[in-house]
Amino acid sequence: MLDWLKHINKEFPEFWRTYLSEFNKKSARYVILSTETSGLNYSSDVIFSIGAFAVVDDSIRISDSFEVVLLQYKFLHQNKLSNAFIIESKMKKMGEIDGIIALVEFIGNAVLVGHHIDDHVEMINAALERQGCGRLRNEALDIDIMHQKLNDITDTKFSLDQLSEIYKIPKSNRNTASEDAYKAALLFLKLKSRLGIK
Repeated sequence: MLDWLKHINKEFPEFWRTYLSEFNKKSARYVILSTETSGLNYSSDVIFSIGAFAVVDDSIRISDSFEVVLLQYKFLHQNKLSNAFIIESKMKKMGEIDGIIALVEFIGNAVLVGHHIDDHVEMINAALERQGCGRLRNEALDIDIMHQKLNDITDTKFSLDQLSEIYKIPKSNRNTASEDAYKAALLFLKLKSRLGIK
């Protein structure tokens, strides 16, 4: 909340200054985002992979997408975890710094959308803090909250698989950040239409 106090008179990296300058105008672009992480402890866990798709004019733009595996060898080594999934993955691989910079450049001033989006945003914010940057400024929409609002539900949270079943989104045998982002994009379009969001 008082993030701006920590950064008064601070010299930010060029990519972050460019990102902040984009908020002079409102975006018509949504970015549907998903991350795979080691957990949800924002200070000690890390992001392993990120998947994202842009939605513009009620269409998922496959050509406007983002997918990366973040190389977290230090975390894996310290926790005696295998790095086999990184080696086997055909996805683009980057170090955390380069991957987060590329993600920030990809999302720009878009509205972020996802399943329990606050968790994804907080993990990204933790990575940004390690780079000496502020927090993401993007507006965010959560598809679980959209579903709850549509159905006047206040006491139940729904998993991505439960929402996919409710809205008849095809299931996938694999479970990657990109596949979760694509499912979330399909759900978002259905919920956006039913809620009358422009």
